[in-house]
Amino acid sequence: MDNYRFKYFFKKRIQILFVFLIILLLIPLLKIFYLQIIQFDRFTALSKNNSIKIIPIPPKRGIIFDRNNVILADNKLVHSLEIDRAFFSALPEIQLRLKDKLNIDIDIDIANKKISYLYENTVPISFNLSEKEIARFVAHQFLFPKLSIKQRFIRDYPQGKSSAHLIGFINRINDKDINSLEKENLTNRYLGSTHIGKSGTEKFYENLIHGTPGFKEIEVDAKQNVIRTLQEKKPIPGKAINLTIDYRLQKIAEKAFGEKKGALVAINPKNSEVLAYVSQPTFNPALFTNGISHEAWANLNDKNSRVMLDRVVAGLYPPGSTLKPFVALAALKNDIRKPPFSIFDIGYFKMPRSSKVFRDWKRGGHGTVDMIKAIAVSCDTFFYGLGLELGIPKLNKVLDDFNFGKKTEIDIDGEKSGLIANKAWKKKKFNESWYAGETAITAIGQGFTLVTPLQLANATAKLANPSLSIKPHLLLSIDGIQQEKQEVKEKKQSYSDENLKWVKTGMVNVTKEGGTAAFLGRKSNYQMASKTGTAQLFGLKIDEEYNEDILPDQLKDHALFITYAPAIDPEIVIAVIVENGGHGGSVAGPIAKKVLDAYLVNKKL
Repeated sequence: MDNYRFKYFFKKRIQILFVFLIILLLIPLLKIFYLQIIQFDRFTALSKNNSIKIIPIPPKRGIIFDRNNVILADNKLVHSLEIDRAFFSALPEIQLRLKDKLNIDIDIDIANKKISYLYENTVPISFNLSEKEIARFVAHQFLFPKLSIKQRFIRDYPQGKSSAHLIGFINRINDKDINSLEKENLTNRYLGSTHIGKSGTEKFYENLIHGTPGFKEIEVDAKQNVIRTLQEKKPIPGKAINLTIDYRLQKIAEKAFGEKKGALVAINPKNSEVLAYVSQPTFNPALFTNGISHEAWANLNDKNSRVMLDRVVAGLYPPGSTLKPFVALAALKNDIRKPPFSIFDIGYFKMPRSSKVFRDWKRGGHGTVDMIKAIAVSCDTFFYGLGLELGIPKLNKVLDDFNFGKKTEIDIDGEKSGLIANKAWKKKKFNESWYAGETAITAIGQGFTLVTPLQLANATAKLANPSLSIKPHLLLSIDGIQQEKQEVKEKKQSYSDENLKWVKTGMVNVTKEGGTAAFLGRKSNYQMASKTGTAQLFGLKIDEEYNEDILPDQLKDHALFITYAPAIDPEIVIAVIVENGGHGGSVAGPIAKKVLDAYLVNKKL
């Protein structure tokens, strides 16, 4: 029995052991089944991701040309030294070793700026390596395993400082840029890109200029060495754009400015194409391409020079006497002081029922003055009284018609609206009433009134061609295809030919004998219609003399000049502002005249 029981239990144990062994064998088989059958797709994908890499290929930015195909912004191929992003914190040490071993400099201040390259594993720390630097690095690359050399296209500005505010600049993509791209669902367009437009045309037309990225699908081994390229999609370059700017005129205007600060705008009054766009002082856009140092940035933003201020659209200035033609038109439209009406100017204007006195720019006065002469000689006394008769609401109505106090909506960022003040504005701003004296000085372009050079040029273009209904614009064509002009959605101006004739005659007489810029017209090959302006930065008492020789530069008057030519059937309009330049006729006028001569006479210069 014992023997039987022993055999029985032994057999049972063998069976249990056998079942246990089968279970042990089944477990890995089931695991294999689960992994290879149930999870096949998942692990295939994971395996592929481990061996297949998608490398984005950034597009080349579109080239920016002037209207005659002069290149303003281009691309050039450079070799960049780059560091693996994971080892970016070791950059200070690497910088010292690069200098010691290879004599290669990197700007740690620039390199340390926070950079957010989309789907990039390396960060450029030095652009545009020389051939000698490349050779030294290749020979000693074993000393720098986390560094590599890549080819990249960087933005090139062949004209240097010229036209910088107009062209703008690009800079490295940062977190703020990425957040904006994400909000606009544009992230995929910037895969692999390192830069984005930050100002000027580069920014405004970023969507056109940037292009569409391509990609390269590659297979790599465990050490990330490339085995083969599986497929490649080439990037689509950005579109080339032609601006309305005539670069020849641009250079002439910039040269005429010299070291002076200010702005010049030239517009074709037939179609509102901007022919010249000058903001001085200027800068080299290439400074920003690879990241700008703190020192360089501080120099550009010095409070005295304000280099980065685009004075064409964001500089705000009292218009001075350049506002008088528009004020005159307001008076004529309201049947106030029409010729042959005249006054006798004794050199100052006394406010009615007040001891307040406003002086004329000419001590002793201009004698008998009608509307035409008042414009030609810029008689302040005539316009003080005109302003009071007209009143601020009627005056502002005409200024509004000519788009003062409003953005022109030109195709560039940063435009200011200027300021045309009224009673409601002053009450809100200062909680004060409007005084009659403020109306008087508004009529000569002083007081609260502020304009941009572009507004002044645009208003002059509307005066030269009252039927003009096109916005000032900078874009001429995209990939050689001419663009349609944008009509301004506003009611047509209603000014009689007679009233316009009075004003234009006065402007023509500005450059004739007796006018405030007579010397400009003496040897001119064409007739011009103009207005000089001097914008005072502080007031003078009736018996006080203006002596610019003892004034600091920042307190000297601004010099202004507006003009169009030929006077009949105008082809070009120009507005010039020279900061602290003094007199509009003698300082701003000659700058405008050089541009007029270049456009109308010396077309091959």
